[in-house]
Amino acid sequence: MQKQIHLSIWVLFLTTILFSCQPVQQKAEQEADATQFITIDGPDLIAPNGEKFFIQGINLGNWLNPEGYMFKFQKTSSARLIDEMFREAVGPDFTNQFWKQFKDNYITREDIRYIKSTGVNSIRLPFHYKLFTDEDYMGLYSNQDGFARIDSLVEWCRESELYIILDMHDAPGGQTGANIDDSYGYPWLMVSEESQELFVDIWRKIADRYKNEPMILGYDLLNEPIATYFPEDEAMLNKQLEPLYMKAVKAIREVDINHIVLLGGAQWNGNFTVFTDSKFDDKIMYTCHRYWCDTLQANIQDFVDFRNSVNLPIYMGETGENTDEWIAAWTRLMIRNNIGYHYWPYKKMGSPRCMVTIPTPENWDVIVDFAEGPRDTYEAVRANRPDQELVKKVMINYISNLKLSKCEVNGGYIRAMAMEP
Repeated sequence: MQKQIHLSIWVLFLTTILFSCQPVQQKAEQEADATQFITIDGPDLIAPNGEKFFIQGINLGNWLNPEGYMFKFQKTSSARLIDEMFREAVGPDFTNQFWKQFKDNYITREDIRYIKSTGVNSIRLPFHYKLFTDEDYMGLYSNQDGFARIDSLVEWCRESELYIILDMHDAPGGQTGANIDDSYGYPWLMVSEESQELFVDIWRKIADRYKNEPMILGYDLLNEPIATYFPEDEAMLNKQLEPLYMKAVKAIREVDINHIVLLGGAQWNGNFTVFTDSKFDDKIMYTCHRYWCDTLQANIQDFVDFRNSVNLPIYMGETGENTDEWIAAWTRLMIRNNIGYHYWPYKKMGSPRCMVTIPTPENWDVIVDFAEGPRDTYEAVRANRPDQELVKKVMINYISNLKLSKCEVNGGYIRAMAMEP
C-alpha cells in the first residue's frame, strides 16, 4: 500500500511538471516562429535576415472595394451605389456574375508576378469588411469569399516574395463618412458599439487565420478614419479613435503575437495628434496619406516630426494619382526621409496615373450616362435604362480588358516610382 502511494505521488509530480512546461514550450515555439516576420527597430523595419526593410510598392485598389471614380463615375461613387446601378441596368443575376468575373480577373497571379518583376517589394490590399460577413456584397448574399481571395493572394505573393499589408478600407458602420468607406455619410463606427464589436471581431478572425503567415507584413486597421466633413463633431470623433485601435489590438494579440499593427491618423490619415500612447503594444507602426500637394520637405515635415517623437516607423500608405514628374519628386522625398511608400493604384481605367492602364471598352459612356443620370425613382430608372444587351456586352468587354495582357504598361510612371517596367 505504501509503495502504491509513493508511486501515485511520483506520477502526480511528473504530470504537474509536464503540464507546467507546456505553456513555456508553446511560447518558445511562437518566439522561434517570430524570427520569420518583419519586426520593428526604432523608426526602421527589419527583415528576417536582419537587414533594414524599406517599403516600396503599390495598392491593389478597386479589386475588393470598388470605387466609383475607378469606373469613371462621380455620383455613383461607392461599392453599394455601383452595385445598385448595375442591377437597375441589367438585373441581379447578370450583376452577380459580373462581380465574380471582376474579382477573378482584376488581380491574378500574372499581375503579382508582373508587380514583382518591376522591383516592388510589397503591396497593400484594401478590402471591404463585408467580405467576412454574410451581408450582401459583390454578387454574394452569404458565404462571402474574403478569406478565399486573400488566401490566393498570399499564395501568389509567397511565390513572388512580395509582402502584403491588409487594409480594412471599408469598416462596419463606416470609419470615414465619405464614399471611400461605402458608408452612409457619417463615421458611425466611432459612435456605434455594435459596429465596433463587429470591427474587432473581424480583425481577430483575420489575425487568427494568418498568425503564422510571414508574407503578411501587418494589419492596417482603418483606412483614413474620420473625414474633414464633420467639424462640429470632429473633437468628439477623434477621441474615439485611439481607444478603438486599442480594443482591436488587444483582440488581435489574443491570437497573433507576430504581426505588426498599423495605425492611421484621423482626417485622411493626416492628423497624428490623436495619439497619446505609442507604447501600448510593442509591434506598432503608423501610416500616413498625402495627395495633391507640393513635393517639398515642408509637405511632410509633420509626419517626420511625429515619427521622431515616437521613434517608431511611419510609412506613406497611399499617395500618387499624379503626373510622372510629381511621382518621381515625391519618391525622392520619401526615400530621403526614410518613409516607405505604397502608391495608389496599381490599375486604373483610361488613365496613365498608375502602373498599368485598363483600356476603356467601347460604349462605356452608355453606362456612365446611366450611372450619372436621374435614377432617384422607379419611373426615372425605367425611362433612362439603356439597352440591356448593349450594356451586358460592354460589361463583358470591360472584364476582358482587366486582364494584364490587355492592359498598357506605364513605363514612365513605374520608373518614377524608382522601379523598372
